[in-house]
Amino acid sequence: MATRPSTQHVRAGRPFPLGAHPEAGGVRFAITSAVADAVDLCLIDADGSERRIALTERTFGVWHGLVPGVTPGQRYGYRIHGPYDPARGLRCNPHKLLLDPYARQITGGLTDLRAAQGFTGDPERGPMSTVDSLGSVPLSVVSSPGGPDTGVKPEVPFEEAVVYELHVKGFTQQHPFIPEALRGTYLGLAHPVAIEYLTRLGVTSVELLPVHSFLDEPSLVRAGRHNYWGYSPLGFFAPHAAYASEPGHEVEEFRLMVAALHAAGIEVIVDVVFNHTCEGGPDGPTLSFRGLNAPVYYLHTERGHMADITGCGNTLEAGSPTVVRLVTDSLRYWTQELGVDGFRFDLASTLGRARGGGFDPASTLLTAITTDPVLTRCKLIAEPWDATGEGYRVGGFGAQWAEWNGRYRDTVRDFWRGATGVRDLAYRLSGSSDLYDHNLRRPWQSINFVTAHDGFTLRDLVSYNEKHNEANGEDNRDGGNDNRSWNHGAEGGTADPRIRELRARQVRNMFATLLLSTGTPMITAGDEFWRTQGGNNNAYCLDDETSWLDWTPEDAEAAEADAMLSFARRVVRLRANSPALRQPEFFEGRTTPTGKPDLVWFRPDGEEFGETDWFEDRHTLGMWVDGSNSQARNRDGELVPDHSWLMWLHAGDEPAEVVLPGREYGETFKPTLDTSTADGSPANPGPLEAKSRLTLQSRSLLLLRAPRLAAGHPTEGH
Repeated sequence: MATRPSTQHVRAGRPFPLGAHPEAGGVRFAITSAVADAVDLCLIDADGSERRIALTERTFGVWHGLVPGVTPGQRYGYRIHGPYDPARGLRCNPHKLLLDPYARQITGGLTDLRAAQGFTGDPERGPMSTVDSLGSVPLSVVSSPGGPDTGVKPEVPFEEAVVYELHVKGFTQQHPFIPEALRGTYLGLAHPVAIEYLTRLGVTSVELLPVHSFLDEPSLVRAGRHNYWGYSPLGFFAPHAAYASEPGHEVEEFRLMVAALHAAGIEVIVDVVFNHTCEGGPDGPTLSFRGLNAPVYYLHTERGHMADITGCGNTLEAGSPTVVRLVTDSLRYWTQELGVDGFRFDLASTLGRARGGGFDPASTLLTAITTDPVLTRCKLIAEPWDATGEGYRVGGFGAQWAEWNGRYRDTVRDFWRGATGVRDLAYRLSGSSDLYDHNLRRPWQSINFVTAHDGFTLRDLVSYNEKHNEANGEDNRDGGNDNRSWNHGAEGGTADPRIRELRARQVRNMFATLLLSTGTPMITAGDEFWRTQGGNNNAYCLDDETSWLDWTPEDAEAAEADAMLSFARRVVRLRANSPALRQPEFFEGRTTPTGKPDLVWFRPDGEEFGETDWFEDRHTLGMWVDGSNSQARNRDGELVPDHSWLMWLHAGDEPAEVVLPGREYGETFKPTLDTSTADGSPANPGPLEAKSRLTLQSRSLLLLRAPRLAAGHPTEGH
């Protein structure tokens, strides 16, 4: 490929905003590298030849210039001339063509790992590699601003939110009623069939697994495997190109997808990975950040070695002003230009560990996000842990952060597989006040989940005792071992009708618990219709039928899938229509119009829990919520009263008799949801008198409605 210097006139331009921006008959380029001695802008033409243009203006460590005649669609990169001194963490190498960290569009992939490596021999001590990486690495693309309108943001109140975690490709890749050309793409998710499915299910917010441009990490490249989930980011501004139905149209198609979801009243939350990049450890490729100024972008020890608290080879330096600017600029771009409504931050604890130190909820980066006038209107969800013990910070983030509640996941799994004791369960059911009621937070900031992309599906959780990750090519060493699962008598598939029925009931138990708990429920795509991954709990590298949703299960399982979906829709609808079950305030024991506290816990004998009862081995718990004092509000901010609710959870392996509370808790109690039946319809739907006795089936959940009193008389209406 020809390389030639350019004598093209370059105007000074200006340093900010960073990136490539069409203006004044050309494109203004700006990239930051405080350690560079010189920077070449490299324009890559259609034939693969390269024109190098020296950027001579440097302001605040930003190299910039306006190049006349350049138009959108131009491919480009940078070459950085500067110190190559791995002992100090510096790895500038002009033989490596670098991606613009602010590129709005990225094309191509990593085709030759050796050519992209900046070193020869030992990555820490070896000399600089002089192999040119042009033709072996991705390229930045100049893009035009704007595009299709993304619609009006739904701004769903958090207390009403039901989050649905999905993979853009996997959700539609096998959908028979979506045009084949659109399957696995942004437009596939925007298709009316997909939108109708989501609206019928009743979810309010989709949480997309990473859609930032990503690459296979070095270990997968060497093994000839591919990243599927996307937790290996390359560029924090560019939508992932492989999810476009037409190459080069990913920005436009992403915006159209957002518009379609917004038109249906569904928010778009994006899973963002600001804790590491696809460049990996010292032996990884030099694609962008490493070659620009590695110690500014990545966490290093005092001796210049890369530090890793993510388990992914490198860690972004959360204390670096350059990283703070990169992250906040990216978030604003996705919010303002691409229409995104919120973000889930992968391994978010690293964002609070500047220079790799202890976690600080008021760290520079976390504070910059929560004080940004644009981002304060977004849903901000933290995954509150990283790869170290210091990073496990469930309940430890600041006032504006919601969190994935790993304590909720573990407690609910343990209870339904037979662990004794209900004290921790009571906290999880009522909003986890022990974790969140100490720093100005609300119950909905607990993102309750039982499963996620990472781990067993809900079906596999009741079908496998052990992980089965052989297909990942790592001898089953990868993936977590603390699954808190139970196969109910057979490992994997079985024809035993008793085991199959019990597994289905257990899935209904956990799904109902999730949707009826105070807090924000998160459903993993496919759990609602009996999806399996064959016991694989870490399918990050399986871009195949293992990971894709199966919309047409075999006849033997179709009936089970249909029944589970009907049950799921019923429970989601029940939550939406029952304000008392999704209150935005913590229960405080306050006296209500009924004369009773807002929340009361019952033993099977119908008596309230005493202090010592919480420390006994129990499998049964009753929870009464007073709807007359519901703190839920409508969109106009007015309080919305509700019926009162009594929920019995029984995890014992034998039926249990319970006594309903007295008349002060309800004149009658009407069974509303019963997990012992396939579709959740109560086996005995007739109203029950106060103090009645009833039998709970083994391993089941029963929800009863105590109708709201009107002028001293019960009313049945909702």
